Amino acid sequence: MNVILTMSSFIFPIITYPYVSRVLLPIGTGKVSFVTSVVAYFNMFAQLGIPTYGVRAIAKVRDDKNELTKIAQELLIINLIMSVLVYIVLFFAVAFIPRLHEEKALYFIISSTILLSAIGMEWMYRGLEKYTYITVRSIIFKFIAMIAMFALIHVKEDYVIYGAISVFAASASNVLNYINARKYIDLRPVGNYDFKRHIGAIGTFFAMACATQIYTHLDTVMLGFMIDDVEVGLYNAAVKIKTILVSIVTSLGTVLLPRASYYIEHKQMDEFQRIAKKALEFVFLCSIPMTIYFILFAKQGILFLSGEEYLGSILPMQIIMPTLIFIGITNILGIQILVPLGRENVVLYSEIAGAITDLVINIIFIPKLGAVGAAIGTLAAELVVLIWQYTALRNEVSESFKQVHYFHILLACAAGTLASFWTLKLTLSPIVVLIISAVCYFAAYGVILILFKEEMVIDIIRTVIRRVAHQRGF
Repeated sequence: MNVILTMSSFIFPIITYPYVSRVLLPIGTGKVSFVTSVVAYFNMFAQLGIPTYGVRAIAKVRDDKNELTKIAQELLIINLIMSVLVYIVLFFAVAFIPRLHEEKALYFIISSTILLSAIGMEWMYRGLEKYTYITVRSIIFKFIAMIAMFALIHVKEDYVIYGAISVFAASASNVLNYINARKYIDLRPVGNYDFKRHIGAIGTFFAMACATQIYTHLDTVMLGFMIDDVEVGLYNAAVKIKTILVSIVTSLGTVLLPRASYYIEHKQMDEFQRIAKKALEFVFLCSIPMTIYFILFAKQGILFLSGEEYLGSILPMQIIMPTLIFIGITNILGIQILVPLGRENVVLYSEIAGAITDLVINIIFIPKLGAVGAAIGTLAAELVVLIWQYTALRNEVSESFKQVHYFHILLACAAGTLASFWTLKLTLSPIVVLIISAVCYFAAYGVILILFKEEMVIDIIRTVIRRVAHQRGF
């Protein structure tokens, strides 16, 4: 289900963003991206560390409805109180900071994500592993938003409408989350709340969220303040593709946190090690070929997704692509291994180191290189996070890393490159070149892995065949 959800996050932007980016141009998409990044900082304070901590806390008590209800209500109350305080601060910031005040209508719309995120309790559904519900609900709202984008966005001044539709696609379904929550918890106040038991862990996870948000959105915010909205738009086009690909690479890891926390709570360490190893294999098999492919075909990707006005996004995209590998690995090491083991402090320190690295490099390079400088900062930050986390976990995961068949993967990537490189000379439209090259590249990549009898690839093929046979009654 999470793979389907991930694919929807991949497919819908491919359908809508080429249209939106051409209508709104870099300045329009840049405005929405800048405002979204600023609001993300405020939302970070409203959410504290609950989105990650809540998954672990819910997963541990999911078999006890009374305790589940109490913990869910405690976290919801904390979230709502913080949201009110954050809205007050945001109101004064937009009112008195000129750079923010000029887009006050956009801030009003996009800041609704703060309240919607609070009442949505997405962490509860993930902790209970309700991925079918999450997936179906998300796809429905994304489909409605897709239709709205084509129907309502026609000129570059419609960037405010684009912001509103983006909020609808990402957060409006949280209203349904709150209504649907009664199936799993009692929404009536239970009283005798114990907020103190969450404060320590929430504080740590909040600090992690701060560090992550800083180096996730810092590039966009600094570009907006130090350069202009056009440069933000160029950088956003590169990041848009990276974000889509990261969601694919981390799709398996995303569903492992509640399961990993459950295994540790019940002392099933062999199962915990097994799924961690599988996740690492999945990350390497997905991230390395996609990184190489989109470095090779960055120009075609940008031209298809955004248009000729975004040619300045090509180099930033190529620089930022290796972060697919770094983020994929750190998602496993940090969120899926360190957090369930209760070692979230290591994750926090790694992300602080990454944030500091990003800040320093941005200060040096953004004034001279703009979006390219921001991309360099992001690449360096993600590498620092990876090195820090691997160093902390090297005794636990070094054996798993050794078992990855790097030679097979790189040889398969080389075969894919040779099979698709000729398409760079084609004078066809970017989408046609992307389709032909992707088929050649990933077909060659898959064939080589099958010839080497790569375990996970063979397992996936067997699973697909078994399910197709089962559905047909064989």
